[in-house]
Amino acid sequence: MTESFHRSGEYENPYEGQQQAPVNPEWPPPPAYAPAHAPRPKKRGRGPLALIAAVAIVAAAIGGGTAYGIQELTGNDTVASSSTSTNVVPSSQKGTVAGVAKAVSPSIVEISADSNAGSSTGSGVIITSGGEIVTNNHVVSGASRIKATMSDGKSYTAKVVGTDSKKDLALIKLENASGLKAATLGDSAGIQVGDQVVAIGSPEGLSGTVTSGIISALDRDVTVPTEEGQDQGQQQWGQGQGQGDQWPFEFGGRQFNGDTGSSTTTYKALQTDASLNPGNSGGALIDMNGNIIGINSAMYAPTTQASSSSDAGSVGLGFAIPINTVKADLAKLRAGSTD
Repeated sequence: MTESFHRSGEYENPYEGQQQAPVNPEWPPPPAYAPAHAPRPKKRGRGPLALIAAVAIVAAAIGGGTAYGIQELTGNDTVASSSTSTNVVPSSQKGTVAGVAKAVSPSIVEISADSNAGSSTGSGVIITSGGEIVTNNHVVSGASRIKATMSDGKSYTAKVVGTDSKKDLALIKLENASGLKAATLGDSAGIQVGDQVVAIGSPEGLSGTVTSGIISALDRDVTVPTEEGQDQGQQQWGQGQGQGDQWPFEFGGRQFNGDTGSSTTTYKALQTDASLNPGNSGGALIDMNGNIIGINSAMYAPTTQASSSSDAGSVGLGFAIPINTVKADLAKLRAGSTD
């Protein structure tokens, strides 16, 4: 026998006084009657690791919604910005034009601008839920009244916050607006020639028109006028006889859509073959993840002295201001620049 009891009931340890192996304090005490073959202790469950993995899966599932969610939590004037890897488009429609259109169209508006010279129509991109909108300077330049119409048909009056004619950019703010769906601004530095893109705007006043194509070239030097009403083409546009997107520009030493005049500025543009038509100016050029990568700004029309909408149309030569240029200019525009 290995164990015995005194009559008094005291336990007698037969190994008392003998040297024993050290005991690890973390080990559980042995049972009173240890079985001949003790079962191996069960492995600890990976609770924390499993939780982290689950959180990672959920984060991956919500993807591009994270940036917009942070924007809503931090206030109406926070711009949602991301890398081109952020997915705004639901995973079930990832990489499709339909998915991009559904996800981004609520963030694109039609802009109507009235001035002493007449009226014009363009587009804009909502960048904050409180109603900040980026568009082209030439869409709102000289306007005495600006109206923005949402994709659901609701309209707001807007005021110019700041302009930058050297980059053909303007920031306007809707009056009494809140809870709008802001677009996510991507990273135009990651764009490559051949990347698929989607353009959304209001050509010829047709709100929410969607076209698609590719990036045809990068860093195109596009020259545009910095003053309104310099040439016949622009005067016609101002009087409502010409087309807003027949904004004259110069490329490679050649003039397109009229004379750019004596006061001009040059910026680096993305070239796209996505169809752009009069009214697309200020609208969005979007990657297939739903991120805004450019603000559409100019197109080549086949006639330089168009007098009616039937004379102009897309020939696959459109240009957009890279979104990184826009992001770098936002603080200046918000400060009320009138350059």
